[in-house]
Amino acid sequence: MNKIDTKFAELKAAGKTALIPFLTVGDPSRELTVEILKELEAGGADLVELGVPYSDPLADGPVIQGSSQRALRRQISIISCIQTAREARQSGVTLPFILFTYYNPVLQLGLERTFELLAEHDISGIIIPDLPMEENEEVRALAERHHIHLIPLVAPTSNARIRSIVEQAKGFVYCVSSLGVTGVRSEFHTGIDEFLRTVKSATDLPIAIGFGISNREQVAKFESVCDGVVVGSALVRRIEEAQELLENTATQQEGLRRIREFTLELKG
Repeated sequence: MNKIDTKFAELKAAGKTALIPFLTVGDPSRELTVEILKELEAGGADLVELGVPYSDPLADGPVIQGSSQRALRRQISIISCIQTAREARQSGVTLPFILFTYYNPVLQLGLERTFELLAEHDISGIIIPDLPMEENEEVRALAERHHIHLIPLVAPTSNARIRSIVEQAKGFVYCVSSLGVTGVRSEFHTGIDEFLRTVKSATDLPIAIGFGISNREQVAKFESVCDGVVVGSALVRRIEEAQELLENTATQQEGLRRIREFTLELKG
């Protein structure tokens, strides 16, 4: 059974909602990404999105764009992101991993090779935000062959296509909370509750919400209507703020402690 399915089943049985952090692999470094993943798990994260740095991240706001640029300067590639997952496993991390990448890196690596590597490195799902449903047939077939969940994004503007999108979904459906790119927000799209109800009525899969969720109050708002909550930019910003601490061996544990405490705070 795919680890994503197992985790959501466990949480449902316990009446809990998944906390799903997003981080950019390689920011500040691959080694520190592994250490941060350990802290996320210790802080109560349930699944984690491993962001592949990309030079033209169309769905990402300035915080994640900045982290991508820092990681790219360190020569972080899709292969190094996938290899980091294995290194995290060797360090004892058991969280289900989801690779968040744009289509170009997948295409450059090769579709077949990408899914072979995901399976070999114990990555359970993949999100490709710029791959339209109408053009994903080859990728979807490879994902199914390798038992990797291809997780779709559904936006508030997708009403006419919601049922078609979720019929193809595996693992969970990622609901976008707001129009535009990722980033910390104080308000969400008008009609978000109705949108979530519409998505939930169209699928038996868990639904998770992301884009803009940054604090415990916002996580709590969605826990009663969603099966998972994704926190990206707020965590990436915390990592950026702790960069000097993390990169100094004398203060690294303090930097890691701050990330763990932020995760605990989100979890509630």
